[in-house]
Amino acid sequence: MFHQFYVSSKHRCYLRFLWWEQGDLESEPKEFQMKVHLFGAASSPGCANFGLKYLAHQQRSKFPSAAAFVENNFYVDDGLISVPTTNDATTLITEAQKLCKEGGLRLHKFNSNRSEVLDCVNPSERATSVVSADLKPDLTLTEHTLGMRWHVKSDCLGFYIDLRDKPDTRRGILSVIASLYDLLGFISPFIMNGKCILQDLCRRSIGWDDPLPEDLLVRWEKWKFSLQDVKGLMIQRCYHPQGFGKIVKTELNHFSDASSLAYGACSYLRFENDKGEIHCVLIMAKARVAPLKITTIPRLELTAAVVAARLSVLLKSELDMKIDTEFFWTDSQVVLSYINNEARRFHVFVANRVQIIRANTNPNQWNHVDTTENPADHASRGLCASEILTTNWLTDPEFLWVEERIPPEYFHLTKMACNSAQSKGK
Repeated sequence: MFHQFYVSSKHRCYLRFLWWEQGDLESEPKEFQMKVHLFGAASSPGCANFGLKYLAHQQRSKFPSAAAFVENNFYVDDGLISVPTTNDATTLITEAQKLCKEGGLRLHKFNSNRSEVLDCVNPSERATSVVSADLKPDLTLTEHTLGMRWHVKSDCLGFYIDLRDKPDTRRGILSVIASLYDLLGFISPFIMNGKCILQDLCRRSIGWDDPLPEDLLVRWEKWKFSLQDVKGLMIQRCYHPQGFGKIVKTELNHFSDASSLAYGACSYLRFENDKGEIHCVLIMAKARVAPLKITTIPRLELTAAVVAARLSVLLKSELDMKIDTEFFWTDSQVVLSYINNEARRFHVFVANRVQIIRANTNPNQWNHVDTTENPADHASRGLCASEILTTNWLTDPEFLWVEERIPPEYFHLTKMACNSAQSKGK
């Protein structure tokens, strides 16, 4: 991608290099300048992206849908988008190729979960995996997309696990954990367990290459063994099943929780169609280990609520859909008291976080949920990889799957928390 964008002549002096003919280091080197952006320069990704977006802006009137695709759905050189029909997909592909051609760019390596979409694409412009699948029909068709595996035929997302031999040391543990790329947080409760082991090593001041203590070695071996289960995780890419029907209501539900080990938040989309059917799905989550400095559980719960509020801001800016209603859930009555209280000045730690929450959410959106039904409890306490699919982590709590989405007792508990806080001035 970088080589398709020229460098301004006045800036080429910053990309100078020396060249020895025939590799003869005894001869006098020649000095050259790169005319295009090169791989390895910190400026190349930004310059290439600017050029691509600038081209889309120039061609917006001629190719409106393709321009919107390039401006909003490209991540460096990868374009990812979902459209309702195959006709929409083929039209978008044709327009996007024409748009890029206007700037001398070649858009290729196309793939889709619908094989008929690729009929409009020359075989040489399709992804390499598509060509391999044509030659070997039994081959499992997968693509690496933003660090994750996309199983094309089943239209599911999976995870790439590279179990290279790493030493059982603090350095090796960090390398293995960092190699798990989970942008949306689908397996964050599992990764968090590994991070807790790493934090324990830091707490005990274990050196980078020192052998692990016996108790932590057992925990690490168990966690590393369960990495095999992560390979088998298959998560549906689409938010709702095919043929779900006309959606009449879309909700965002955010849950937060904390423990002495960690804190986190998870966000779910809840759809309701014209037949009254309901479908819920996890769309994003974050789990973080608790700080080494001892912090009270109420403060960690409040920090988790901040994570939920920030997830809300991010998702509303990124989701290309209308959100009708939004709810926030916590099992901490103290957090609800903090958020709804306007009569008392808090300490700096609490005041700053309450300010962030109130700036991005409405106190009326916050509700109480029982700990047993709070999926964020998994983010704060951790899960084995095999438990990801067997708990309510990916599917939301049961009470959101019924037509009466919010049980009356939860509103009652929230109201009690607010009244209690105001009467005591807390």
